[in-house]
Amino acid sequence: MLGRLLEEIGLFAGTRKDENNEALFFQEINTWLLGQCGARWDEPAAIRHLWKHENGLPWVESYVRTLLDSPRSIQFLGVRKYLAGGMRSLDSPWGWKDPRNTFTLPLWLRIYPQAKVVSIERHGVDVAQSLRVREARNLDEAAEKFNRYRPLVFLRPKGGGFVESPRCTFLDGGFSLWKEYTAQARAMIAQLPSDRSLALRYEDVLESPFKYLRESADFCGLEVSDKRLREVIAGIKADRANSYASDPELRQFAVDHRADLSERGYSDPI
Repeated sequence: MLGRLLEEIGLFAGTRKDENNEALFFQEINTWLLGQCGARWDEPAAIRHLWKHENGLPWVESYVRTLLDSPRSIQFLGVRKYLAGGMRSLDSPWGWKDPRNTFTLPLWLRIYPQAKVVSIERHGVDVAQSLRVREARNLDEAAEKFNRYRPLVFLRPKGGGFVESPRCTFLDGGFSLWKEYTAQARAMIAQLPSDRSLALRYEDVLESPFKYLRESADFCGLEVSDKRLREVIAGIKADRANSYASDPELRQFAVDHRADLSERGYSDPI
């Protein structure tokens, strides 16, 4: 939501993105970085070993810099911006949204030492439920496809599983992953100067969208009128905040995990 809003008021966030508004170019680099240690988006902790690899890290950085300067960056820039000078020629606010940045940020700060970071956090039970719903959908789609082509599977072994993340098929798994990401995000932000980090909460943005989008726009150096801000926030649905509260199962899950939620600043379950 926040990425799309910032894009609507002038932030360049790439030309080719997935359904979650994540730039495919940077997403692929982040996936590669995590893979250097056998990590993935849903098992990210092992990337800590990469930052300790003093001999290998400079080569990893050199490889990523080479990709940024290569024609491959057209995937992010588009042909026109690439021909105009590539990544180095970007002279207006730009960035990319990818939760993997939470764990790959040390590398990106080596490449872009003056980068600003916007971090937005959502209630952990809503995050866990969103991940569970997505994985259930993935399973249904993959199972249907398998049944359709079952007689032909011997021709081409299956490249992936029936779900993207078995961990996130369970509320406990998605919730523990949320704890990993929020802890890492807060640790990263704590290392940045206050003028280069902005920490937001999804529920706060839904409640006061004009206030927080104005704050985000100013932080990102976007010049935008109040009128335009009101136009882009018109479709925001405040009732998406704390969706878990309307579901007895999720509400009980929140009660059972009250301590973890409270530690991260979330009040008692509604």
